[in-house]
Amino acid sequence: MTNSKILVLGYGAVGQATTQLLHEQGYSVSVAQRSQPTNLPAGVGFLACNILDLASVKKCLQGFDQLIVAIGLEYKIKIWQQQWPTAMQNIVTATTELGMRVIFVDNLYMYGPQTEALREEMALTDYCGKPSVRAEITRIWQRAVEQNGLRFTALRAPDFFGPSVLLSHLGEVVFGSLAKGGTAQFFVPNNQPHDFAYVPDMARAVYELIKADDNKFGQVWHMPCAPTATINELVKLGARSLGVAPKLISIPLWALRLIGYFMPLAREIWEMRFQWDRPYYVNADKFRKTFTFEVTPFEVSIPATAVSFRTTER
Repeated sequence: MTNSKILVLGYGAVGQATTQLLHEQGYSVSVAQRSQPTNLPAGVGFLACNILDLASVKKCLQGFDQLIVAIGLEYKIKIWQQQWPTAMQNIVTATTELGMRVIFVDNLYMYGPQTEALREEMALTDYCGKPSVRAEITRIWQRAVEQNGLRFTALRAPDFFGPSVLLSHLGEVVFGSLAKGGTAQFFVPNNQPHDFAYVPDMARAVYELIKADDNKFGQVWHMPCAPTATINELVKLGARSLGVAPKLISIPLWALRLIGYFMPLAREIWEMRFQWDRPYYVNADKFRKTFTFEVTPFEVSIPATAVSFRTTER
């Protein structure tokens, strides 16, 4: 399908990695968001798009065959409640009308608190806040698949990390701090097993879906991850590659709630504490088996990420 014209909606960490990979593979690819990035690869197009305006979305999508949705909204529950349903409805309406295929790079919030490995067939949650918003927008695209035949698939991933990815639990405040001789800082416990997805692997997974037949759409896929580890283990691995001591400060969950009264981000993280107060496992057997997909081991991905922060600037 290298003759497909692909639009990447959103140019954050995953959008950038996916755009670069598709461009290298010979696809005609463009990026859309509100403002033009300064680091677009030569030969990649750009279109201004306001996802909250249906007319803007329709105009932007004209002439493309496949859409990759890699947008991220500000991490505030009120903004999510106000904007995510509108954005998803606009995307679904426009792509249904234009007959496009859609790959949505999603997270795993819609399952809510669980005590076992997350699986694609788990029910959507009504758990308050961000999880319920993700469940709501899932129902929007699933209705369009069932009622209108929209070719839509979701790649759901846990917390991600990667070279020069600043906004990550393993990003600027962790390996960025260690690379500059400082102390890694966490707003969450560091001793629970927790699955993490590597951004270059996520781009490869999206690439597999771009190439896939239509029968792979209309369903959910979980992003494969390296064997589960704790943050402590990953920090030690990254510090070793940097040649520094694994200095680490972690805020206990009980303190996070108190800090949230005067630090908005802490309040937002407190709402999602169920991801950090217990082991967090993701079952991705379905994707691994279907696409014969191998992930990058932590022994490679963590050093690459840590070392990248020696030269990364905000």
